Amino acid sequence: MTCRTLEEFYHINGRSFEKQYKETLSGYRSWDQLSHAQKWLLFEDNIGKNIAIDETSLSNGELYTIITNRDKHGKQGCLVAICCWNQILGCLQGIG
Repeated sequence: MTCRTLEEFYHINGRSFEKQYKETLSGYRSWDQLSHAQKWLLFEDNIGKNIAIDETSLSNGELYTIITNRDKHGKQGCLVAICCWNQILGCLQGIG
């Protein structure tokens, strides 16, 4: 559900609420991965014994490496890491 959808139900300004949520309520500015989030994300709690590594091009020819936990079968908690191809070493250092 988006913040703009809440606008209809609760008669609030959706754009204002979206900004307040990002800046204050979500804790985005104090997120421990904010400094490298444009390059790579790591979800350490999702690491398991069986992982899969795939590469995909999401947009504009940018190549991303996606590491998933195969034991989760594509459900919640399956994403271990996503790394921009030229930042893979930083991502792997975060895992190790």
